[in-house]
Amino acid sequence: MELIASLIFALALIHTLMVKRFEHWSHRFPSHAGVLHLLGEVEVVFGFWALILVATMAWVVGPPEALEYLETRQYTEPMFVFVIMVMAASRPIFQMVNGALNNLAHWLPVRSSVAITWLGFVALPLLGSAITEPAAMTLAALVLAPRVFQARMPEPLKYLALGVLLVNVSIGGTLTSFAAPPVLMVAATWQWSSGFMLATFGWKAALAVLVNGTVLVALMRAHLQDEVADSNVNRPGPDQEAVQQKAAAPWVLSLVHALLLAGVVVLAHHPVAFMGLFLLFLGIAHAYERYQSPLILKEALLVAFFLAGLVVLGGLQQWWLEPLVSDMSANALFWGAMGLTAITDNAALTYLGSLIPNLPAASQYSLVAGAVAGGGLTVIANAPNPAAVALLRHGFKESSIGPAGLFAGALLPTLVAAAAFGLL
Repeated sequence: MELIASLIFALALIHTLMVKRFEHWSHRFPSHAGVLHLLGEVEVVFGFWALILVATMAWVVGPPEALEYLETRQYTEPMFVFVIMVMAASRPIFQMVNGALNNLAHWLPVRSSVAITWLGFVALPLLGSAITEPAAMTLAALVLAPRVFQARMPEPLKYLALGVLLVNVSIGGTLTSFAAPPVLMVAATWQWSSGFMLATFGWKAALAVLVNGTVLVALMRAHLQDEVADSNVNRPGPDQEAVQQKAAAPWVLSLVHALLLAGVVVLAHHPVAFMGLFLLFLGIAHAYERYQSPLILKEALLVAFFLAGLVVLGGLQQWWLEPLVSDMSANALFWGAMGLTAITDNAALTYLGSLIPNLPAASQYSLVAGAVAGGGLTVIANAPNPAAVALLRHGFKESSIGPAGLFAGALLPTLVAAAAFGLL
C-alpha cells in the first residue's frame, strides 16, 4: 500500500505540473470544458488524488481500513487555513491593515504606490511571525492583487513577484516559534523558543525579505499605478468590477473582528475552539453585512481541500522520506531539505526530522533552514502557498499559474534566502 500511495503521490505531482495545460485544453475543447477546467484548478489536484488513494486503499486492504486511515489523519492545519483566510480577508480587517499601510507609506521617500507595494512584499510577510503565515499571505495577496497582479504588469514580473511573495512569507514567519508550520513542528521537541528563533533564524530571514522585496519593487516600479480603487482591493478575481462600494466599517466592528482573529491565532491548535470563534464571526459578518464585501468562502474551501488532500497523500510517504533525511550530513541536509520541500510540504518534512533521535544541532538548523528557504518553489512547498494561488491566479494569463513559471520566479529569492541562512 505504501508503494501504491507513493505512485499516486507522484501522479499528483505530475498533475500539478500540467494544470496550465488542462486550463488551455478547457478553452480548446469547449464540450469538455467543465471537467478540464476542474482538473486545471491547482487547488483541486491533491484532493482529487487523495480520493483516488482512499478508493484504492478500500479496494486493496478493505473499506474499514481505508476509513480508519482517513479518520486518523490530522486536519487541524487545513481547517485553520480556511478560517484564517476568510477572517483575514474580511473588509473590516483589510480596512484596518490597508489604512495602516497607507499611513506608513506617507513616511517613505517614494510615491505611495511604490511604498505600499514594498510594504506588501516586506512588512506583511514579517508580520506573519505574529499573526501566522496563512493570515499574512492572505492579507499580502489582497493588498498586492490590484497593484501588481494585473494585465498591465508583464507576465515574467508577475511570476517573479509571486515567487518573492511565497519565499518571503515562508521565511518571514521564522522570527517566532509558533507562526511558521515547519518551525512549529519541531519547536517543542527541540525546545526552540521565540528568542532562539529570532537570534538564530529571524534576523537572517528579515534581511533576506528586505533584499528580495526591495530588488523586486525596483524592477517593477515603472509599472505601478498611483491609485487603486479601495472597493476592488480586497476582492481579486474576474468579478472585481461587480463589487459595490461599501460603507467604511466603524472602529468598534473592526476591533471585534481583530479580537476574533487574535483568538483564532492563539487557539490555532484547538480546532473545536477556533471553529466556535469562526461561527461567531460568521454571525457578526451577516448581522453587519452592509460593512462587508463578499467573504472568500469558495477560495478558502478550495485551499482547505488542497491541504487536506496533501495530508492524506503525505501520510504514507514516511517510509522513504525519513531514512533519506536521516542519512544526510548537515550541509547535504540543507540543500536536500530545500529540494525535498518542493515536492512535499515543508512542515511534513521538518516533522519527520523531529522524529529522528539525537539529531545533531547543526542538522536541526540545516533541516529547518532548508525547508523554509525552499518554501516558495512550488504551490505545495508551504501551507499558505495555495492561498496565494487561489487569490492571485486571475491576474495571470488564462487565470492559471504555471508551475514552471512559479519555480523560475521563486528561484532567485530562494537563493537569497539560502545565502542568508547558509552564509550569515
